[in-house]
Amino acid sequence: MGRQGYLATVIDCFNKEVIGYAMADHFRTELIADAMSMAAANHPLASRCIAHSDRGSNYTSHAYAELLAALDLRQSLGRTGTCFDNSSAESFFATLKKERVYRTVYPTRERAMRDIARYIELFDNRTRLHTANGYRPPQEVRNEYLRSHEAA
Repeated sequence: MGRQGYLATVIDCFNKEVIGYAMADHFRTELIADAMSMAAANHPLASRCIAHSDRGSNYTSHAYAELLAALDLRQSLGRTGTCFDNSSAESFFATLKKERVYRTVYPTRERAMRDIARYIELFDNRTRLHTANGYRPPQEVRNEYLRSHEAA
């Protein structure tokens, strides 16, 4: 088994919050399915909302398409070789690598997974200021949205 680990994410384009993620020592379809399943379990996904990704073979697999259909999500794929079509994910991974992964040597894969989960849950979603959110953290933006709809 190699020392490399993989991370799949589901990012809400509304507020840039990572609402689902999964980590493993492989990048098979079940990894991205686990991330999407976490998103669906922890957040109400609107019926027929769009699940966008790049054109990696896992995202174009029959198994992943079946999962999206079961969750009543529409699939959208970026254009080949155009990173701008998936800019939220590109930005998240660039920041994660710069702020966490490139600066840290993890003694075990499990330690890396715990640290990255903590980074997502406690820093990126709750603390880090996102320019697309008017320099506010994703959860603050989501909570404000939910409060405004409760009052209505």
